Amino acid sequence: MSQRRIAVVLKGYPRLSETFIAQELLALERAGLSLFLYSLRAPTDRFRHPVHDEIKAPVTYLPEYLHREPRRVLAAWWRQRRRPGYARAKAAFLRDLRRDRTRNRVRRFGQALVLADELVEGAERIYAHFLHTPASASRYAATIIGLPWSCSSHAKDIWTTPDWEKREKLAEMDWLVTCTEAGAAHLSTLAEDPGRVHLVRHGVDLERFPPPGAPSPGGDGRDPARPVRLLSVGRAVAKKGYDDLLAALASLPKDLHWRLTHIGGGKDHEDLQALAAGLGLAERIDWRGSQPQSEVLQACRDADLFVLASKVTADGDRDGLPNVLMEAQSQGLACLATRQPGIEELILDGETGCLVPSGDPAALGEALAGLIGAPARRQSLGAAGQLRVRAHFDARDCIRGLLTRFGLPEEAPAELNSAAE
Repeated sequence: MSQRRIAVVLKGYPRLSETFIAQELLALERAGLSLFLYSLRAPTDRFRHPVHDEIKAPVTYLPEYLHREPRRVLAAWWRQRRRPGYARAKAAFLRDLRRDRTRNRVRRFGQALVLADELVEGAERIYAHFLHTPASASRYAATIIGLPWSCSSHAKDIWTTPDWEKREKLAEMDWLVTCTEAGAAHLSTLAEDPGRVHLVRHGVDLERFPPPGAPSPGGDGRDPARPVRLLSVGRAVAKKGYDDLLAALASLPKDLHWRLTHIGGGKDHEDLQALAAGLGLAERIDWRGSQPQSEVLQACRDADLFVLASKVTADGDRDGLPNVLMEAQSQGLACLATRQPGIEELILDGETGCLVPSGDPAALGEALAGLIGAPARRQSLGAAGQLRVRAHFDARDCIRGLLTRFGLPEEAPAELNSAAE
């Protein structure tokens, strides 16, 4: 089996919210690549997923803040300035800095110098996850060294990166993969060669999310001793729309009995808890914070309805295709979500789940009330969603498109599928 060396640049590693990246890294290792991870940030999550412990790739943490490791940065600059590609990388950086006069831009060039200086010997390619900051560091480093580079783009990085920057990066990289049709269509319009942009979905690892036992239809919200169990998994950030979800829950009839479990970290956690208390919902919500994958799986099996109120924020940030929706549907759990292009690629409204307009708490509340009171419909939607995910969003099938980009056979080796917990 080939042991070709690939340098992978990540924004942070490991991260609980990025299981799709971890399952990809493991699949690439099992397909024969030797990976070396370079993270722009140190980990902050309390837990790790089991998949992180199965990944063999060593991790190098680049200086998150340049002033904290000045000797490391200066030593890298001193050595890398002699490389033939340094002048071109510096010129590209200065052009970018004139259009984006931020400390963040300077930080990426410093991290690129360290990346170039500490890159594993024999690396044949730099592969960045996310088109914004990881791609910037990868681009500068690849230019310095003279290596090809490529990228995987997702959601925020597509929609909040300026078009001029996306155009220039697409012109310099070999290829880019992205996980939604909407993202691929947008990036194709910016690429000189649209053939460099490829749709490669993440999919859900069905070995880690095996079918549950026979589901229970659950209650209808009329019995206070048997409240309908709602679940939402997502970071407490603006694009997840938790303020809209809380407003929708507050609008429900007072005699309708439900409880919500929220799983996920995020900077808005305390503000959302305060908002819930102000709306009189505190006693009905269980805020669990970040949890490992096993807890997410169990929560999906315990719930009656999954809800996600994603929306587009003022700066253009939005969801792509949230893996949590695929994970919930893999367990036969009915899903209620908002209309976003990536989400509409997964959920067929009224057939495999329910969709409402984003940013509309009234519509969300009406849909919630209807589904809480209709256990048979929830069960039917959950069964249909499970069939669709297992037929079209199996990670073992989705990974094939990425294997071809790395020049590997489309047929993954048998051990690719042996990672079940």
